[in-house]
Amino acid sequence: MRLRPKRRVPPSAALNQPADTTDLGFGSRVSEQSHARFLNRDGSFSVRRGGLPWLQSLNLYHALLTISWPRFHALVVVAYFAVNALFACGYLACGPGAIVGSTAANFNERFLDAFFFSVQTMGTLGYGRLSPLGLGANLLVTFESLAGLLGFALATGLLFARFSRPHAKILFSERAVVAPYHGITAFEFRIANQRSSELMDVHATVVLTRMEVIHGSRSRRYHSLKLERDQVMFFPLHWVVVHPITEDSPLAADTAATLAAADAEFLVLLSATDETFSQVVHARSSYKPHEIVWGARFANMFQEPSDGALAADLKRLHEIERGDLS
Repeated sequence: MRLRPKRRVPPSAALNQPADTTDLGFGSRVSEQSHARFLNRDGSFSVRRGGLPWLQSLNLYHALLTISWPRFHALVVVAYFAVNALFACGYLACGPGAIVGSTAANFNERFLDAFFFSVQTMGTLGYGRLSPLGLGANLLVTFESLAGLLGFALATGLLFARFSRPHAKILFSERAVVAPYHGITAFEFRIANQRSSELMDVHATVVLTRMEVIHGSRSRRYHSLKLERDQVMFFPLHWVVVHPITEDSPLAADTAATLAAADAEFLVLLSATDETFSQVVHARSSYKPHEIVWGARFANMFQEPSDGALAADLKRLHEIERGDLS
């Protein structure tokens, strides 16, 4: 009986095996080759995707829900004028007598009459001075009435969806600090709820990612930082998120220079329950080494109560103090 020789795995194949499963989903290729920050300060990812046909990658509904309010309003206004201009051209194509009551003497005046007649038709206004004449004009009025009903229903639905979509509005301190903490030091940043709604059961996760030399090669590693407390049930004022730098902390031997040389980044992930909507909302941000102040602490935000109610001045969320920190 002949024994098959054992199959040897080529060294290159062994090197291609995933060595780290703590990359939070960024993937080894992104972790190794990206030289930009992974998370922008506003929570967006510094990743671009391409290669798909434009129509296949288009998600119009998602885009209309996520674009900014100024862009959304501008898009609605542009679409409204464009559709009315298109129907105005259709009425002009039906002939000079397609709109009864028009006193236009030239093409420009005829176009304006047709445009405003389209506005009245789409908005079901009907002042009575202008009216369609002929089969072509009446058919166009029929299609425009249907388009107006569907268009207004779609715009109303999108407007309601944008208003009713819950999302967190968390204000992160512009800078993090490495401050004295119970005889040692700690990495700290401060957050506050920017809205008047209440957030409950807030969870915080902080992950340090940096380049490290492993088995003679430089590769990116991820370390979950142990927090003083990673959850608060109530979030009425503000929260200072603290990672004590103990002997077993990944930051135990680090300085500002070593973090900068290692291209470090502190990834912050927050989740909470919005009491108004009873739904889970999320927020993200990050801190790079140049956004961390060493040997400083956050300024006091609490105000002296005048009526017995404790208050916090959110304008001071970003203020830090130096000097005697004892």
